[in-house]
Amino acid sequence: MIDIQEYIELLCDIVRTPSISGCEMDVANLLQKWMEKRGIKTRRIKNNLWTYSQAETSSPLILLNAHLDTVEPSKGYLKDPFFPFIEEDCIFGLGSNDCAGALVALLATFRELSSRKEPYNLIFSATAGEENCASDGIDMFLPEISVPTLGIIGEPTSMQMAVAEKGLLVLDCTSKGISGHAARDEGVNALYKALDDIDWFRTYEFPKVSPFLGKVKMSVTQIQCGTQHNVIPDECHFVVDVRSNGEYRNEELLSIIRSNVLCDVKARSFKHQCSSISLNHPIVERGKRLGIQLFGSPTTSNQTRCEFPTVKIGPGDSSRSHTADEYIRISEITEAINTYIKLLDGLKL
Repeated sequence: MIDIQEYIELLCDIVRTPSISGCEMDVANLLQKWMEKRGIKTRRIKNNLWTYSQAETSSPLILLNAHLDTVEPSKGYLKDPFFPFIEEDCIFGLGSNDCAGALVALLATFRELSSRKEPYNLIFSATAGEENCASDGIDMFLPEISVPTLGIIGEPTSMQMAVAEKGLLVLDCTSKGISGHAARDEGVNALYKALDDIDWFRTYEFPKVSPFLGKVKMSVTQIQCGTQHNVIPDECHFVVDVRSNGEYRNEELLSIIRSNVLCDVKARSFKHQCSSISLNHPIVERGKRLGIQLFGSPTTSNQTRCEFPTVKIGPGDSSRSHTADEYIRISEITEAINTYIKLLDGLKL
């Protein structure tokens, strides 16, 4: 029998331990001590932990992954974000939903399946830097292991299964003009030039639409321009958040964008490509038999960093993530553990 209370107490300890992206050492130490106290031999690189269910073999490798870090607490919190307040079925606290709930559920699943004879080698991992796309998170961990045959990425999905996930392309754009005095008819206003390109980003629709992920979505999210009220700005900088849909690679999107705008456009990275898995994959087939709803996720996660088949599934609701007074239900964690075990027990790849 799985002692759910043991994992609820671990989740509460995680909430009590601030783990804002870039500051995960204390929570990594906490989890490592918890695991080793229970005889689970851990490996670690920086603030990324992992462990195997059996000695490294030629068996298929299934990765269970969840992230340790959280965003900064919202200013709208009415409760202490670092105090795990329990009210009936709900545990309130920063990171409880995103994604300590999935982390403890996957850890419970790992321990249960490790006690059984399974046709695969299981690896549980807790990684840093997911919320800020840091290079010392899962990108640092994955080269330390063999390429998994399958990955289960724990995120709050209400235990629906994401079989595809939109990619992410962040663009830094610069429109250039000529400075001048605002009182006279001189100069070229970089802000006005930027407005035409911003309107293109707002209205353009890429023709290829994914059946699971829909359209490519572009959103201008930041803008910076001008030095003072009486000077025509000679530069305008703005940021565009692009969510790719799998019909285009990020490099292709950048090429199309550059051919349609006048501003200078630079991509921060191409590593967050759209991810997907075959609907005929054994884990998807089993999910369908269990009545699990399949969907395409608009939000990015560690799934986009994995160049092998993955699904994203976990307890909690994505709409609660990054919100004030975030919470997860104890019943959701219990359901998640049972569902993970049903999905993986005896799975042949």
